[in-house]
Amino acid sequence: MTSPERRSRATEAFFGRRKGKPLREQQLERMSSLLPALRVDLSVPSPERLGSLFPVPVDKLRLEIGFGGGEHLIHRATETSSTGFIGVEPFVNSMAKLLAEVEARGLRNIRLYDDDATALLDWLPDACLDEIDLLYPDPWPKKKHWKRRFVSQANLARFHRVLKPGGLFCFASDIDNYVNWTLVHCRDHGGFEWIARNAADWKTPFAGWPGTRYEAKARREGRGSAYLTFRKV
Repeated sequence: MTSPERRSRATEAFFGRRKGKPLREQQLERMSSLLPALRVDLSVPSPERLGSLFPVPVDKLRLEIGFGGGEHLIHRATETSSTGFIGVEPFVNSMAKLLAEVEARGLRNIRLYDDDATALLDWLPDACLDEIDLLYPDPWPKKKHWKRRFVSQANLARFHRVLKPGGLFCFASDIDNYVNWTLVHCRDHGGFEWIARNAADWKTPFAGWPGTRYEAKARREGRGSAYLTFRKV
């Protein structure tokens, strides 16, 4: 990586705070023992076959960026054991919660990364993922912070590189401005086709959708959600 790239990476703070309330003893133990066993190691070259990251055979690969409470990631990994999931979440308390679920359910088709997702995306080999999920990302509502939104031309280029031909980018948000922002950015990129067939499609949750705590909060506060699916072309 060149020096300019390193300087750029330092400014790509798409997430907010890293820590919340202090972790309990068991959570600390999982963070020190289980997380290192599941963490994707970017210090070594990415494998030619990304499925080799998992101790079980997988026939599809899926990345979730910013898994928050982990409800969606755990649900998908449980319902589809033949898919390998990589979850990214820099927030320590969310990672600790997810590790408890992974341990309790004995899930072996999950790998994790606890830092900037752009570093992981740049490490991944070309055309290796079947799907990327970006669900309720931080909307950075103030206009001066829009540059910190994860959906950008630079990150869409990253998505396009690592998705397989026909691979999917799924986006969900309860913030109308961010929904429109994503539609415009994907249109302008030119490498993604919005696959909605009618007006109801983008209001209908993804198949098998379990809901998330962020979605429940939006409902309580009177906001609906949009569910956008784009195909790599």
